Amino acid sequence: MNVAIVGSGPAGLYVAEELSKRRPDMRIDVFDALPTPYGLVRAGVAPDHLSTKNVTKAFDRTFERSTVRFLGNVTLGSDVSYSELKAAYDAVVLSVGASVDRGLGIPGEDVAQAYGAAAFVGWYNGHPEFRNTVTSLDGNALAVIGNGNVALDVVRIVAKTPAELAGSDIARHAADVLSRGTITDVYFIGRRGPVEASFTSTELAELGELERCDILVDPSQLPTEIGPHVPEKEVKAKERNVEILRDYARRERRGKPVRIHFMFYAAPQAVLGKDRVRGLSLARTRVAENGRAELTGERFELPVDAVVSAIGYRTKPLPDVPFDESRGVIANDEGLVEPGVYAAGWCKHGPRGVIGTNRTDAKQLVERILSELDAVSDRSPKRGGNAIDTVLREREVRIVDFRAWQRIAQAEEARAESGKPREKFISVDEMLDTAFATP
Repeated sequence: MNVAIVGSGPAGLYVAEELSKRRPDMRIDVFDALPTPYGLVRAGVAPDHLSTKNVTKAFDRTFERSTVRFLGNVTLGSDVSYSELKAAYDAVVLSVGASVDRGLGIPGEDVAQAYGAAAFVGWYNGHPEFRNTVTSLDGNALAVIGNGNVALDVVRIVAKTPAELAGSDIARHAADVLSRGTITDVYFIGRRGPVEASFTSTELAELGELERCDILVDPSQLPTEIGPHVPEKEVKAKERNVEILRDYARRERRGKPVRIHFMFYAAPQAVLGKDRVRGLSLARTRVAENGRAELTGERFELPVDAVVSAIGYRTKPLPDVPFDESRGVIANDEGLVEPGVYAAGWCKHGPRGVIGTNRTDAKQLVERILSELDAVSDRSPKRGGNAIDTVLREREVRIVDFRAWQRIAQAEEARAESGKPREKFISVDEMLDTAFATP
């Protein structure tokens, strides 16, 4: 049997790993629009969280199996169609992630110096699509809207010194902009309180280790108890977060050059400024018994020079693929899109969970895929990769296989400055030139 997986991030590669283990004779082709694999691990995980990126070693072992192929630089919808994949493979798994920022839905959010987290994070991680997102971080104040780990990542990366980022794999163009930046105040803004925040204590505690930062927390915004609306299994984690915030609130200000302000119970109402961000209008909130934020009627303005919104992501619709517009995911029923087609990861259920969550999800999905494939007794033989290879040759698509990707990776490592694990190529042309360079 032949299976196509569209998207080479954790969701797709855990499916490939599980399928190849369960059915060693199955042929698996993993497609990606970029010449580089690993999706979120390469372009979403914070550049200073290198240990998290070590999961790629396990993914490499999957690609080294003789029955698993990587076909990079192949875009669904232009290089190969959805119907062509369905005709060529016994099963198609869509694992394209969620790369579009959810909008704030407020006036002014499209003004200059207002960014979505997908674009901002992609910018400092060297994603080719976002390489020109930020050209400067001038002004004194940055507002980061969101109460999750992505928002904390943005705060931490902006607040770190060049020396603290020296051992990361941050893209050079981003490191240069950040080193020239004049930001002195970073506001971490959440619509609800610290109990409802979705960040982890590990990420939260990292802020306390930053070299040039004072952390300001209003102790009156910290609860005395967690509250009945929090599931019991989450209580300890929430208590740990509140305890870390209490520690920050008790700390003496040391006159550091950068101040991180935690601002809970504040809902953005408008981004101010016509030519660029000049401020942020906010409304005070309170948390109701059901855990939802309610406006109190009080409003205030915050003078800021840039805004990053980190309130979640949506999947980018794919040509001819059923799409659930209301949820921002590929339309599916517990992973089934239509007979023979499945969805995995964030494009299936939205942006939640950590990288390892995809392994559990993959096992469940693979169980379903195999049971449904095995239930078909009169299956017509399909050509799989042979058919698609012919299509891509006819369209003169430059396919980056796993060995070609390794040449890109080796070149990135070779051109890195001392202490950096790699210096990423930030354009597809650079990647392709390297992948197909004559030895």
